Amino acid sequence: MSGIARYSTREAGFEAKLAKLLAFESSQDERIESTVEAILRDVRTRGDEAVLEYTNKFDQLGASSLASLEIPRKDLDRALAGLPAARRGALEQAAARIRSYHERQPLVSWQYTEVDGTTLGQKVTSLDRVGVYVPGGKAAYPSTVLMNTLPAKVAGVSEIIMVVPTPHGERNDLVLAAASIAGVDRVFTIGGAQAVAALAYGTQTIPQVDKIVGPGNAYVAAAKRRVFGVVGIDMVAGPSEILVICDGGTDPDWIAMDLFSQAEHDEMAQAILLCPDAGFIAKVAASIERQLKDMPRANVIKASLDGRGALIETRDLEEACAIANSIAPEHLELSVEEPQRWAEKIRHAGAVFLGRYTSEALGDYCAGPNHVLPTSRTARFSSPLGVYDFQKRTSLIEVSPEGARKLGLIAAELAGGEGLPAHAKSAQYRIHR
Repeated sequence: MSGIARYSTREAGFEAKLAKLLAFESSQDERIESTVEAILRDVRTRGDEAVLEYTNKFDQLGASSLASLEIPRKDLDRALAGLPAARRGALEQAAARIRSYHERQPLVSWQYTEVDGTTLGQKVTSLDRVGVYVPGGKAAYPSTVLMNTLPAKVAGVSEIIMVVPTPHGERNDLVLAAASIAGVDRVFTIGGAQAVAALAYGTQTIPQVDKIVGPGNAYVAAAKRRVFGVVGIDMVAGPSEILVICDGGTDPDWIAMDLFSQAEHDEMAQAILLCPDAGFIAKVAASIERQLKDMPRANVIKASLDGRGALIETRDLEEACAIANSIAPEHLELSVEEPQRWAEKIRHAGAVFLGRYTSEALGDYCAGPNHVLPTSRTARFSSPLGVYDFQKRTSLIEVSPEGARKLGLIAAELAGGEGLPAHAKSAQYRIHR
């Protein structure tokens, strides 16, 4: 039996209960942090040799060199060719949709000229090299490959290096096939903190990248956190989240399964329903009980729902939207009539799924928008992964002689106020010429 919490916004102390429900301590495990620090330092010092040692130890391989852990392009293509037709077709269609969506995103360079001839603008350029971390072993996450690689390709990144651990030498053909479709340039069968270190610092075999993206375990997250500044990272993500706002008009089985779809990720995932219809909430609760026993990952789902899930009765949909903005969820389903109307009320969410037929699962795999989304309320100030994450902006300034006289007076005055005389002189020289 599921023990998912039931709340009402009318009850005393609701705000405190919600705050407790949402609280997530991403406290850093000192053992993990010290281990990761040592690995990063070792890889930075010894390069290939250290990466090889850690990979052989943790993944129980017997590789003789780091170069031997690179998968040739022909092996990626062979994995794609060997897929069942339906599986390959689904992968190719998903890739096409993801690519098409992201092709509409690129930032563009621009400039304008002022009356005195001064030209100002912005130049947009792509990153040179990006590292993509993909979980490996028995887990198959081809969607991770597509979502992290295709926006980089669209942005114009010259080289993409993928790392994927292969415990006991076990490779996943679906992941390799996705790398083939996405056009990954090089793939190394390494993982963990040592893979992050290799990408961040570079080794004799693996070149340093400019940015590292992609999910991983606690060691990978800790390593990404520590190398930020040496390279860019996408984010340090928390547990997956789904928030469903429903008016009571959707099949309760659909809503229950939508909650399951995130709860099955892990025990710390969060699934919440907001609804003004108490009778419908009861139907969803009953559906959870009925369907849970048939789910292969029932234990994980139950732990997630019991520990961090909730069915919340709201006064109305207006209040539900206000609560959603406070939660700022990773995934928000608006399973309501007139979803576009209610979407206008939403300010903070990683992705919004509008209407009864738009399940979050479609966004995970093939709708087109990126599934790498901000978690743990960071949607208040951050965005989904996209083409813009693989580009950077450079300011362009070309000042005319007349502009130098006008701007020089302003700059010299402000520099004097800040006590920086060389700045002032630099501007003043051009005034008098």
